[in-house]
Amino acid sequence: MKEKELARLNELKKVENELYVQKNIKYIAGIDEAGRGPLAGPVVVACCLMPKNSMIEGVNDSKKVSEKKREKLYDLITQEAISYGVGIIGQKEIDEINILQATKKGLTIAIKEMEKKLAENPELGVNKPDAILVDALTKIDTDGIPYKSIIHGDAISYSIACSSIIAKVTRDRIMRQWDEIYPEYGFAKHKGYGTAAHIKAIKEYGLCPLHRISFTKNFV
Repeated sequence: MKEKELARLNELKKVENELYVQKNIKYIAGIDEAGRGPLAGPVVVACCLMPKNSMIEGVNDSKKVSEKKREKLYDLITQEAISYGVGIIGQKEIDEINILQATKKGLTIAIKEMEKKLAENPELGVNKPDAILVDALTKIDTDGIPYKSIIHGDAISYSIACSSIIAKVTRDRIMRQWDEIYPEYGFAKHKGYGTAAHIKAIKEYGLCPLHRISFTKNFV
């Protein structure tokens, strides 16, 4: 690994390293979401518990990484993770409880899935993380695990960045699958976000079952 990349990763792990040293914490999980803003599709939340010494080259905020590179990083992260979980809340429930509550619900599901995997692998010797770092969210159900909310956490925390990649890749794969069913909307390209091409398609074809009614009522 080049010295510049090593320095960048060390800076990205600054928050984690401070907790490791100052709080004598051993296991830290990160949480991030993908899909709060799109007009269609689910919101996906990932919770990822990486080893203390993890230093995967290229890990960064998912928005700063190309789609091709995210796919490769996803494989590296999920292979190296002690455990991870994903919570997926569909567009119907987003309309019913609003996007913020849907994101918080997905977060709790992701944590519990991560904990379930830990319980299924007792040889790991980990019941649950000592702490959770989460991107911006507060007033959340972390199943009793202490958490720290960090604004723009995916850009300044390694654990959150890893989770952001898992969440983004998971959601992008879902949207590519839906594109095969509703090719006229271009979901594979814009992933449900409100691009000019997507809005034009909505006005031309109307809404499909994947669209969030609460997000698209101004376009139909």
